[in-house]
Amino acid sequence: MADHILIVDDDAVVLGLLSKVIRSNGLNAEAVDSAEKALELLKDHTYDLILMDVNMRGIDGFTAVENIRSKGIRTPIIIVSGRKEDFDTLYGLDVGADDYITKPFNPVTLGAKVKALIRRSRNTLAEADPIITAGPFTYNTSSLRLYKNGAEISLSAKENAMMKLFIDNVNRIFSKDMLYDMIWGEAVIDENAIMVYISRLRQKIEDNPAAPKYIQNVRGIGYRFVV
Repeated sequence: MADHILIVDDDAVVLGLLSKVIRSNGLNAEAVDSAEKALELLKDHTYDLILMDVNMRGIDGFTAVENIRSKGIRTPIIIVSGRKEDFDTLYGLDVGADDYITKPFNPVTLGAKVKALIRRSRNTLAEADPIITAGPFTYNTSSLRLYKNGAEISLSAKENAMMKLFIDNVNRIFSKDMLYDMIWGEAVIDENAIMVYISRLRQKIEDNPAAPKYIQNVRGIGYRFVV
């Protein structure tokens, strides 16, 4: 059975083009012209992936993504937007999107990203053991929640992805380029983004963020998670 993609965009031309791209890749497309309609559909329907515009009448795409994630819906989301500033990309990823593509987009690239993200999502859900432990930390791969000494630590989507990578690879050194590739993929972000997210994580998981014990700098290379 073909995968089902929900497409959200208030531009009829773009909506038609996105639907054509999805169907040409052998996937089913359901298109709506507002975030409000998408949120209503998500109450009773499940999808394999969501394509979300940002600038729409009524609820904007960023707010819609936050709303979706706040309900515990882990469906992969790709933002497809005409907004090209680094801040917009970072913000979209931070509120819970899995990727960010700017308009005009390459139909072949978009189709490949959709399929790859669906595969990655399914591989994650298929993990045998939902609980990972490392030192005082416990990560539930089913609920995507992190705990330290039994207390939950609230994380943004990208903080969550970075923490999952670290807790899966205790003592492994990651360069900035490796972190970019493994967490952001091909998304274009500001070169300081890694440092920003490392700082945010330290504020949340370290006993003393000024003297980090768990996320350590490896001078001239990158970072290492130690427990």
